[in-house]
Amino acid sequence: MTFDFYKYQATGNDFIMVDNRKGEFSFSNEQISLLCNRKFGIGADGLILIQPHDHLDFEMVYYNPDGSQSLCGNGSRCAVNYAHFLGLIDKKTTFEAYDGEHTAEILPNKWVKLKMKDVQNVRLMEDGMFLDTGSPHLVKFVVNLKNYKVYDEGKTIRNGGLFKASGVNVNFVEVLPDNEIFVRTYERGVEDETLSCGTGVTAAAIAASQKGLESPVRVQTLGGNLEIEFRNFQNDSYSQVNLIGPAEQVFNGTFHLPE
Repeated sequence: MTFDFYKYQATGNDFIMVDNRKGEFSFSNEQISLLCNRKFGIGADGLILIQPHDHLDFEMVYYNPDGSQSLCGNGSRCAVNYAHFLGLIDKKTTFEAYDGEHTAEILPNKWVKLKMKDVQNVRLMEDGMFLDTGSPHLVKFVVNLKNYKVYDEGKTIRNGGLFKASGVNVNFVEVLPDNEIFVRTYERGVEDETLSCGTGVTAAAIAASQKGLESPVRVQTLGGNLEIEFRNFQNDSYSQVNLIGPAEQVFNGTFHLPE
């Protein structure tokens, strides 16, 4: 199978983008793993297919490198920019993702503002706070995050205890001055630390609000900066949640995938 692709990144979280509006392409878990492999494939944190939808602008189908599916916040912002590049949308859009319908807007500074689902039932657990922002996340507050063993600790939590069966994304968060946080994330499906995780920083910002931070929360990641907006309408429920940040095209090419 030979196909054209585009590579996008959003604060260092990178994705292979494929225009599948004609329904030509279908990939097995093994093929997805190969495509995302940084030695033998194109290399990415995930694969995204843009497909037609019967009443929305498009459908975004996202795959982790192991072939599993979930919502990807950074990937969604890349999908919006890719859909704009394809001429599917102008500056505003409504599209389908793994967890349902989303709206988004390309801002004047070219950042993408993505509306996330309402977040409910933030749970305090032994290891931190658990919440679902389209993907399940555990948020753990730490100090000296720059030197923290994110891979080792994240892998242990992701594969152990209550999360052993289904796994969880693990976010380590350091609260900074001036309503800002620094976040590093171990992502399930990727099974490694990524430079940024959109649903993860959203979870981290909402968890940080329970420590007194207010919307909008500014977020530092290893891959760049983002902002999270939200409205807290109950102690553990949040609405009008927006993930805001850059999403850029890096390069394009043609790849031959062995049958």
